[in-house]
Amino acid sequence: MGIKKILVVDDSPTDRYLLTEILSKHGFDVDTAGNGEEALGKIRCNRPELVLMDVVMPGKNGFQMTRQMTRDPSLKDIPIMMCSIKDQETDRIWALSQGACDYVVKPVDALELLAKIAAIG
Repeated sequence: MGIKKILVVDDSPTDRYLLTEILSKHGFDVDTAGNGEEALGKIRCNRPELVLMDVVMPGKNGFQMTRQMTRDPSLKDIPIMMCSIKDQETDRIWALSQGACDYVVKPVDALELLAKIAAIG
């Protein structure tokens, strides 16, 4: 079946736009949120099949949001892929330990992103 509905969570309008462009051009139904609280509302209402989560955001950061979602029985089955400018191996390891299923570094390579999404769904 594969993943079709993706929520992009990023405080940067530019990054939200670029990720939406990549995903929309490849047939994904994309919604966006500018922060963690907005994302939670959209996740509960629209049940995306994947959340593409930035790390550095105002309020709760992406690590905190991922941890919150994976501990919530009603949300823990939604895969979360972290997407961040933070490119240290420790960032990747920390993201996975918080419950993320994968990690991509910005600027995002479209082919890498699409391959990682295909591997999840």
